[in-house]
Amino acid sequence: MVFFNLWSVIHWYIRPFVKWILRKTTRLCELQRICYGDKPGAQRTCNVENSLKLSHTRDVIEVITFLDAVVLEKRFIPQNFDDVLYPSINIILRAKQINTKLHPKFVPAFRKCLQQIWSYRQLIDDIEELRCTQYDSKNSDHEEKLLKLWSLLQPNELLEDRITKQWQNIGFQGDDPKTDFRGMGLLGLENLLFFAKEYTQVSSHVLSHSQHPKYGYTFAIVGINLTSMAYYLLKDGSAKTYMFNAKHYLPNIDLFHRFYCYLFFEFDKLWIESKPENIMEFSMIFKKFENAIRSQLSDPASVFRINIAIDII
Repeated sequence: MVFFNLWSVIHWYIRPFVKWILRKTTRLCELQRICYGDKPGAQRTCNVENSLKLSHTRDVIEVITFLDAVVLEKRFIPQNFDDVLYPSINIILRAKQINTKLHPKFVPAFRKCLQQIWSYRQLIDDIEELRCTQYDSKNSDHEEKLLKLWSLLQPNELLEDRITKQWQNIGFQGDDPKTDFRGMGLLGLENLLFFAKEYTQVSSHVLSHSQHPKYGYTFAIVGINLTSMAYYLLKDGSAKTYMFNAKHYLPNIDLFHRFYCYLFFEFDKLWIESKPENIMEFSMIFKKFENAIRSQLSDPASVFRINIAIDII
């Protein structure tokens, strides 16, 4: 611990000197070296974020404060990007003395990084709001989503009543699913609904696995556990690899749902491959799965896709 603290102090004092040397030898600031030298995606964006965070330049610090405030006001959305990012980037260009005529490729690359960094921060706030919204059976919107989940997962079976043991057929613990959403709030329902709606064939296939007479598990409860896992991976920054490497998406709720769907599909594969003796092995297999996902996310080059393969067990 003492060694770690000593190294942190040394790094704190040496870093500005190293940056100065590199600036003199390459005639590029650190942000330019990252945008030109790092692979687009998680590697580049995370390094830009770290560079901005460690900056002592007053103008850079003020830009960060401004963008953070935009996130708090829930205004960091695509339709506001020009108004928010154009002045922010210009301030940094002046502070870092970057001539855009000599370096025309810098602004597009840097702008993309800023979009990803603060979209991720906006996403954390949006997801937190969903998680803190408790399921309310008196809320018609909540109830409609729950019933939609049933119709998507059990299209050939009518729900006999709102409170019924039938809910256990799709992996809820009791007769009323609302009690299972307490930990993750409305986020748990939104994740399950997205999986069932956007990946209908895959979710149906995973549900059939969960109903296997020997290797079955509680589909909805496992889904809510995976919501919790996705939530904490987002909060601690691990999910940046997934989010920043998604070429056609910026971090947003839709992309978070897709991340969740990937986790559900991959967990189901691991569960079936593990051939558990019974549900008591869930904690061990779930922890093994989380460790594997964290290991993949630690590699900034990792790209995640749902590779659909329908198997028979």
